[in-house]
Amino acid sequence: MAGKRYREVAAKIERTKKYPLEEAVAMMVGNPTAKFDESVEIALRLSVDPRQADQNVRGSVLLPHGTGRRVRVLVLAKGEKVKEAQAAGADYIGGEELVKKIQEENWLDFERVIATPDIMSAVGRIGKILGPRGLMPNPKVGTVTFDVGKAVSEAKAGKVDFRVDRAGVVHAPIGKRSFGAEKLAENAHALITAIVRAKPASAKGNYIRSVAISSTMGPGLRIEPAQTRVAAA
Repeated sequence: MAGKRYREVAAKIERTKKYPLEEAVAMMVGNPTAKFDESVEIALRLSVDPRQADQNVRGSVLLPHGTGRRVRVLVLAKGEKVKEAQAAGADYIGGEELVKKIQEENWLDFERVIATPDIMSAVGRIGKILGPRGLMPNPKVGTVTFDVGKAVSEAKAGKVDFRVDRAGVVHAPIGKRSFGAEKLAENAHALITAIVRAKPASAKGNYIRSVAISSTMGPGLRIEPAQTRVAAA
């Protein structure tokens, strides 16, 4: 059963209304539903069929104000790239010994994995462990690269990966309630723009069917999808 604070906030929301993005974010920031600093997430339903390889929307974006989350980064690399990862502030750095640790101990004390191309043959052995958790390095989102320093710095600064799920929805964090309405709106626009730019050529009709934002403990607010076309301009 929803708590008193949730019900009070929900009562202020017009369930059938599609709010301008800035108004929705301001309402969320001004009406907290928890005593802690809630995370804020955006969800976009797309007119794509993820079962089709050419409609599997995927990418990444560096949010202008980060996510507000501490990201533990694992770098799998060899040689000089180990030093580069250390200098960039990676939390864990290693090679096949860490691949073995993940494989044998199911060690997963990290939120992002970056790997150099020359170690990917070993990383492939743990694909069934990392893949379902969204942790498998992929060149499409910049996590398979020899530019280790840049990749680590961006991960620490708030780079977000996005990928459409089987229902045709993209979920992604856009920050914390403490960011304030302006920063959250700017992060949301950056993410929406990246998703619009990732539109498959084969997608038909209105690419973005619906948009909503929500906080960790709060009700969702529907967003006017027309604003997403502004992001594409």
